[in-house]
Amino acid sequence: MAGLTAGAAQVDITPGLGVHMCGYFNDRRATDIIDPLHAKAIAISNGGTTLGLVICDLIVVPGDVVDAAKAIITERTGVPAEHVLIAGTHTHTGPAIVGALGTPTEEGYGEWVAPRIADAFTMAFNRMEPAEFAHGAGACAGEVHNRRWHMKDGSVRMNPGHQNPDAVRPAGPTDPQLGLMVLRSPEGRPIAAMGNLSLHYVGTSAGTSICADYFAAFGRSLNRCAGADFICPMANGTFGDVNNINAGAPPRQSLHPTHQIERVANVVAGEAWRVWSSLREDNFSDDVALGATITQVDFPGRCPSAEELAAAHALFDAGENWSDSEWIYARELVLCAEMPSQWQIPIHTMRIGELAIVGLPGEVFTEIGLDIKSRSPFGQTMNVGIANDTVGYVATDQALDEGSYETRLCRHVRAPRGTGKRWADAAVAGLEALR
Repeated sequence: MAGLTAGAAQVDITPGLGVHMCGYFNDRRATDIIDPLHAKAIAISNGGTTLGLVICDLIVVPGDVVDAAKAIITERTGVPAEHVLIAGTHTHTGPAIVGALGTPTEEGYGEWVAPRIADAFTMAFNRMEPAEFAHGAGACAGEVHNRRWHMKDGSVRMNPGHQNPDAVRPAGPTDPQLGLMVLRSPEGRPIAAMGNLSLHYVGTSAGTSICADYFAAFGRSLNRCAGADFICPMANGTFGDVNNINAGAPPRQSLHPTHQIERVANVVAGEAWRVWSSLREDNFSDDVALGATITQVDFPGRCPSAEELAAAHALFDAGENWSDSEWIYARELVLCAEMPSQWQIPIHTMRIGELAIVGLPGEVFTEIGLDIKSRSPFGQTMNVGIANDTVGYVATDQALDEGSYETRLCRHVRAPRGTGKRWADAAVAGLEALR
């Protein structure tokens, strides 16, 4: 089936100053804007099937926002909702599209941004032109580090500090693979490229400044490498227990607030450009099979026990104390008890030629993503985290036994034992059906 077409577009989704910002333990209000946030969209069609990818510079994209955006997309373009994947990058310096811990939801932002996400895809759809597709993979092992460490006292701690003498070894693996997909015109002009790396975020020391983080800086850097202007999203992977802090080495020095953002972006873009430049001409094709499926999987969310809830109420009802992390967690348990205890979540699988894409609605631990990749029937697989919704952290069963921040019950940590396997099995089954 020949005749591939593709288009790309981006829409500014930057909020105004003063918005609540999600990603830290306590609330922050935006006082500055370092760079704009965008919804970056890619549309690709082989004449029979059209697929879409929309990557947003947001900490998450909640399910109601995804559903609203997809409804507009389908109405405008006819592309089915299950053919479009919408994900956040997980920047921690964007608006609080959801509330978490000490940060309240920025009311109205979700309703405001949904049609703009749809605009981005609609524009990409309308811009589709003859295209060729290729993909490849490299590695950025020096920029991904498991942030959970076994300590001498037998505990597991997140971010134990640089060269902590009580830190023994990382408590899990990393996935250093950098995935890259490229769409170009038949004459070789770049239309779009999408990277994929399992890296939580990098961050700026200017914590109250709106910033798209290294995800956007990667695109700018790859544009410079290619000497062209094209849409270049970075889709995050299975990053729940991985960040850019090498706890076994001394801390890096930063010359300015976005030093590390730009440094990491340059390293990752440089590797992406190496992969791109290594592709052969016969790696590019306009004869590409496309497909997508969404499997709805039951999610039995963890809930506080009667004893835990009683203890939480005793602390929470004593009065507000936003400076006390234990009071904040008590509030979280009270809120969890008021939320649904079971619902369904979407596991999204896509095929673009011999490249598989798996959309997972959470901050999934790397080990789970590696399991999906090892069992995928496709030659290359990209896992995309916080896709089409989010349930927060999805830890391995072992990590749930070990404890630490990513496993402590709260609104964004409710995944029970067995979740990783259920999700991986659903993803692999979806890929096998597409195969």
